[in-house]
Amino acid sequence: GFVHLKISSFSESKSDDKRFYIITPTKTLQLRTGCVKDRVAWIEALVSARSEYSLGGILPSDRNGGSFSTEKLRDRLHAEGVGAEIVKDCEQIVHSEFSQYHVQMKQRCESYLSFIGSLPRELEAVNSEDATIRGNPQSQLFKPDFSSSGKCSEYSNTESSEDAGKQEIGRMSDEDEFHFYDTRQSFSDGVASPELKVRYLNYGNEACKFGDSLAADKTNEDLLSSAKRRSKLPEPVEKERSVSLWSMIKDNVGKDLTRVCLPVYFNEPLSSLQKCFEELEYSYLLDRAYECGLTGNGLMRILYVAAFAVSGYASTDSRPCKPFNPLLGETYEADYPEKGIRFFSEKVSHHPMAMACHCEGKGWKFWGDSNLKSKFWGQSIQVDPSGILTLEFDDGETFQWSKVTTTINNLIIGRVYCHHHGTMNISGNKKYSCKLMFKEQSFLERNPRQV
Repeated sequence: GFVHLKISSFSESKSDDKRFYIITPTKTLQLRTGCVKDRVAWIEALVSARSEYSLGGILPSDRNGGSFSTEKLRDRLHAEGVGAEIVKDCEQIVHSEFSQYHVQMKQRCESYLSFIGSLPRELEAVNSEDATIRGNPQSQLFKPDFSSSGKCSEYSNTESSEDAGKQEIGRMSDEDEFHFYDTRQSFSDGVASPELKVRYLNYGNEACKFGDSLAADKTNEDLLSSAKRRSKLPEPVEKERSVSLWSMIKDNVGKDLTRVCLPVYFNEPLSSLQKCFEELEYSYLLDRAYECGLTGNGLMRILYVAAFAVSGYASTDSRPCKPFNPLLGETYEADYPEKGIRFFSEKVSHHPMAMACHCEGKGWKFWGDSNLKSKFWGQSIQVDPSGILTLEFDDGETFQWSKVTTTINNLIIGRVYCHHHGTMNISGNKKYSCKLMFKEQSFLERNPRQV
């Protein structure tokens, strides 16, 4: 790019003796030299160039007076047998037309340069008008900030160069660390990176890109419908380490384990957001519940809903490890066209840790939020989920329930296993509701996992 030195000002940094600023009506450039002498030389050269800068001097020198050669035209006409008088008249016509065109272009260039020269006065006039507008915050224009980590800001054209410079330097802290990069390195990196080409596409291509994305979504949907899904999780390559669990968590008895940093091999290779989707493994039960409601069989609908609520615990068999805690704002999406469901989950809170999910199926919608409160009791860990799960059918019938308590036993001695116990109330907004009792498993229980 370029800047007009005629309407620019220069300022030196107070804390850094190698840094200086070039302030223009639209932006402020930060430059840093290799040594103090170089900065002094740069400032002197810029000030000297600005003083010697002449708006009229920009005009290209008319070395040949706007003349050009008509030798080829003359030779062509002679080859056709045209007389010398006619050839001379043709040359005069061409010279006359070119002279008029050259004068017009010169006038346009002069008018443009005069506009550039009057730009500081125009900006001062606009600033005086803005003084009255700034009293009304609703009519104040926003100043877009396109800064990269606060290093360089773009100002609106309603500010003069001096005002912009004062605001910019006043807003910047000289104690901040600024990073300066080599031009060749930056340009070579930009050429090598294909992401920059996509990032700087103009907005005129957005409509075409949107149309292409619709076609791509259609193609992806066909590919997903024929995609081969895995039937089981991959087995861990690294075996469990022989580390004393008690030595790590003995000081955390009675505390919430969500705030305790456990070793990474205590986790399974899944995110909590992905594990939320495992509850939709038997989503066909909700499809059948929707069909039963259409036929007027509300009793079978609530039975299928209850079966679906219990089926969410099927994936916890022989899986005592905890999933990884996602980052705040992290999301997970799942698309199963063959099942007719689309799922989306996101971590919405870090402390307390809370996740929200939403799923759409064939005639129903399922959404909810979950917040786990876990406590360590020495030999076991108790997990109490808090949050409401909501199921809504397209005909208006809605069911809501909460999950039961989960306990992981034999952390210190014996085989680690987990079981679920408590009461689950599925409340409906119409005729039927349901109450499920998850029986607590005892040490001598022969028939575990009863509901």
